[in-house]
Amino acid sequence: MKHIKCECGHVNPEGTVLCEACGKPIEGNQHIDGNDRKKLLNMRYEGSARRSQTYNKSIIDKIWSFFSSVKVGVWLIVIALVASAIGTIYPQKMYIPADAISRDPSIFYEETYGLTGKIFYQLGFHVLYSSWWYMLLIALIGVSLVICSLDRFVPLYKALKRQKAKRHPSFLERQRLFSQTDHVTDGEKEQVIQALKKQKYKVRHEEGHILAEKGRFSRWGPYVNHIGLIIILLAALLRTSSFMYIDEYVWVREGEQTVIDGTDSQFYIENKEFILETYDENDERFAEAIKKQGAIPSNFQTNVIIYKAKEQEVPGQELELEVYDEAEIYMNHPYKFEGYTLYQAGYQLNEFTTMTFAVTDINNNEQIDQFMIDLTNPQETYELNDGFRVMISEYYPEYYMSDNGPDSRTDNTKNPAFVFAVSTPDSEGAEVSFVGDYMNTPTNFDATGENDYRVELIDAEMHNVSGLTVRRDYTLPLFGLGAAIFMIGVMQGMYWQHRRIWVNVKGDGVLLAGHTNKNWFGLKKDIEKVISDTSINQVIDQQELD
Repeated sequence: MKHIKCECGHVNPEGTVLCEACGKPIEGNQHIDGNDRKKLLNMRYEGSARRSQTYNKSIIDKIWSFFSSVKVGVWLIVIALVASAIGTIYPQKMYIPADAISRDPSIFYEETYGLTGKIFYQLGFHVLYSSWWYMLLIALIGVSLVICSLDRFVPLYKALKRQKAKRHPSFLERQRLFSQTDHVTDGEKEQVIQALKKQKYKVRHEEGHILAEKGRFSRWGPYVNHIGLIIILLAALLRTSSFMYIDEYVWVREGEQTVIDGTDSQFYIENKEFILETYDENDERFAEAIKKQGAIPSNFQTNVIIYKAKEQEVPGQELELEVYDEAEIYMNHPYKFEGYTLYQAGYQLNEFTTMTFAVTDINNNEQIDQFMIDLTNPQETYELNDGFRVMISEYYPEYYMSDNGPDSRTDNTKNPAFVFAVSTPDSEGAEVSFVGDYMNTPTNFDATGENDYRVELIDAEMHNVSGLTVRRDYTLPLFGLGAAIFMIGVMQGMYWQHRRIWVNVKGDGVLLAGHTNKNWFGLKKDIEKVISDTSINQVIDQQELD
């Protein structure tokens, strides 16, 4: 990298706009406008050289230069915002309604939203916020923020830390606020110093020259913002870790005990009782809604027992559970334990648990035997009396007729149907029957019309099923911390300004200049108060000159 030596003797890195020692403009910044007047100085980053503008040889330099561009960062944010907006058009996979016609995403989006829903699913927007490319986009935004911040913060910090009170005359003359006075007494100079201190300026002296400064910390506001945003983005990325974030859904039948998903098989839950309460149809407030929609729930809750698995002393030892706690979970009143939270999120009424079938001889109407299917754990074959056997060829927990034939919408046993193969002791083949409870109407279908035996539904057991959301979120404190830091940066940069006033000796007089990152009117008022009752000339806003 080339270096540039200033007339004051200081050696500056290539790309420096203002000499780091005396502030004298370097090379291309000494342009003249159409009125033969020198342009005001570009004080951005105090004229220091930025790494992205001085190194451009290796691949690392090129990557650094690419991500240090504000345009690149803005485009990454725009792409993320557009993608996020598209992801909100239809619900994400995790938010498909529990009572939806189909909870299979490949079916649900097309059935519910048509062609646009199918495209939404095929492009992967149904799992947008956990997709690899969206997470990569978030990571790239974070990288851009870090590199942009470092590329500007480091040179700005160095420039402000070593700025001197004595500055080159051309530096002062080309500040926006400037005045020159030919004769100033020592008493007036002292009066100015005291006035500056009275206005809370930090005053520094150097060979009779003065630098008064206050509010420097406001310059770091944007970088504090960036720190807050980086923490928020980091929290978003950490949500992909199962340790930091869990959002699962578990269905528990009344009387059933099951593992709580996401707890590494450490906790189990038993549904003691599901309670559903509805609004009174005679209540005038809800009469019209009940008439239109039917019963409206006023409360639904699950009374549960939480079990904790004991540690296994010997690998392969049978699992032992101990009661951890009992709780009532209902809307807006979740249950919290060991960093997990259980929310009452949904329910299914009258879901089949067991179904009992009878095999009957059609010719003499004589019942051969009965068999019961546990729908939570159906067997493949059921042995009956006299050598009869029933095999389950097909099982549809929630039967419906699709374009491709019989199918199941979900794994919930809301409308079970079976294809049975009945074999007899004196026959090598098997008779095929389709049997189910199609929308609460027992159905028995003989595909050939030549069966000698009929399989029919004679009894069923039903239970209510409670839907619970299991959530653990250790990223919320990070989101809160990032948001708090971001707001501190906003206030830091919004309500304070970095103001500087230079008073440099020139013969018997002085050169007076002022600079601020914003609120020039306020700085000008400060200067007017400081030099009042002195012979020092009022500053002129050189930007307003024709």
